[in-house]
Amino acid sequence: MALCLVTGGGGFLGSAITRMLLERGDRVRVLGRRRYPQVEALGAEGVQCDLTEPGPELASALEGVDVVFHTAALAGMWGEYEAYHRVNVVGTRNILEATRAAGCQRFVHTSSPSVTFHGTDELDVREEDCSYPERFLFHYPQTKAEAERLVLAQDGPDFATTSLRPHLIYGPGDPHLLPRLIDRQRSGRLKVLGEGTNQVGITYVDNAAVAHLQAADALRPGSPNAGKPYFVTDGEPVVIWDWLNQVFEGLGLGPIRGQVSVGVAMPMAGLIEWVWRTFGLSGEPPITRFTVAQTSTSHWYDLHNARTDFGYAPVVTPADALVRTIRALRA
Repeated sequence: MALCLVTGGGGFLGSAITRMLLERGDRVRVLGRRRYPQVEALGAEGVQCDLTEPGPELASALEGVDVVFHTAALAGMWGEYEAYHRVNVVGTRNILEATRAAGCQRFVHTSSPSVTFHGTDELDVREEDCSYPERFLFHYPQTKAEAERLVLAQDGPDFATTSLRPHLIYGPGDPHLLPRLIDRQRSGRLKVLGEGTNQVGITYVDNAAVAHLQAADALRPGSPNAGKPYFVTDGEPVVIWDWLNQVFEGLGLGPIRGQVSVGVAMPMAGLIEWVWRTFGLSGEPPITRFTVAQTSTSHWYDLHNARTDFGYAPVVTPADALVRTIRALRA
């Protein structure tokens, strides 16, 4: 029975990882900037700590820990670089250093496929086919790439690290992706961007979580997955706009009506970003260049490396995942 530390364990993915660890009999400490009673009620031990300014509580939280799952991050489509850097880079550096100092030898980091996204189609690619862009469209992928580099660079003879890149996590409890799109669909503001035929790899939350457990179980200094990043999805890609319409129709909303070409959407997004920055408007802009690029291109991945190096196998089929997601959204 391992003792596991999950940063961001009260979040969407972190809570799923925590639940799975507890269900199989592991002990779990959940570390976050606040306490998560709903996760602690499952049997996890809660520790309150800000990774950007850690105190002695971080060293205490790592005492006796066998593996760290670092899911905590600042996500989103808009904001200041300093905020993203503080959480995603400084926070990752701090938990890495503390983990090594505690003598824990396994560190599983949650990254994102956006760290290698160049704004163009990525069709059935493997990790070795992808590079970090020289320029990023937004601070989130840029700082997640910086964090991933830090994590993988720390892998060595006495400390094993790996980085997982689950793409577009969805499912019951999703607080971001689908709720935002559903809100826009209800108000008639959602439009298909581009041709509407682009294929995307997506990841049901339980599949993303089990990938983390499988990667951690295989991880040791010198193991096949040590020092490497891995894409994670449900398997075969979906035509993303068709898939969204299935969700909307399951909720009685009807399909998306209206379409905007990339040639119109991209300069429009650039202008809106300029207005938001220039006038310091609050909240996220209705559209950004990163959003346009992500939703109008195909990006899906060959999972050969994850399957071979740590035995990745999804536990929920895409069909079941869609049914479960719609049922949860209805509730």
